[in-house]
Amino acid sequence: MSMPKIAVYQAIVNAKQQGKKQLAVLIDPDKAEPAHLERLLDLALQSRVDYFFVGGSLVMRDTLDDCLGFLKANSNIPCVIFPGSVQQISPKADAILLLSLISGRNPELLIGQHVIAAPYLRESGLEVISTGYMLVDGGAPTTVSYISGSNPIPANKNDIAVCTAIAGEMLGLKISYLDAGSGAKNPVSEQMMAAVSQNVATPIVVGGGIRTPDKAYANAVAGADIQVVGNLLEKNPSLMLEMADAVHSLNKMQEKGIL
Repeated sequence: MSMPKIAVYQAIVNAKQQGKKQLAVLIDPDKAEPAHLERLLDLALQSRVDYFFVGGSLVMRDTLDDCLGFLKANSNIPCVIFPGSVQQISPKADAILLLSLISGRNPELLIGQHVIAAPYLRESGLEVISTGYMLVDGGAPTTVSYISGSNPIPANKNDIAVCTAIAGEMLGLKISYLDAGSGAKNPVSEQMMAAVSQNVATPIVVGGGIRTPDKAYANAVAGADIQVVGNLLEKNPSLMLEMADAVHSLNKMQEKGIL
């Protein structure tokens, strides 16, 4: 049975309040061939993945619908659209992250595209989760930085990340999302995550360049509430089991009173 569409954000908040760490698998529908998608789904169910984030910079609508339809028909893992454009809206998902690129100064991605998408989002019936999206320099140009025409936050400027996240929270954005971008050479540092986590109450989502279980574990300890992995699993899907174990191991330790 699928999670009700109004429940995704509350589930994220509840997990944060309980100190539970979560894992989201990012799926680009344009790259998800049927056999690969079946393999990812099987591993996600084994790993007890918490969310599917579905989307990409250049996704066609029919592949988005088809991908979401398959995931929803074969699992109860909540599907959240992680949109790369205003065309990426589908009522087949449970929720959508309404991304405001608060690390950049491109007005189209702060509010312009949101105005265009608003009536379609309302008609879709999707749960809309307003998200303060912050690009962090991952040591290499990314698709997101190119498409958005914006500069990322320097990797060593924790104070800028903190002030940006605080501003997003004050504006009423419900999630703070730190992203080094797909294929980043360098992931977001634990120091930056910890600094942001200590200064805002919003759930912290972190993605980009998370390649090892050790890094996933360190991120969770530093303050990442949800970690997003995608590019890594396109090449080696079986790593999902280890990544999930690393993230969820903190939950087991907390239940035993170790943390």
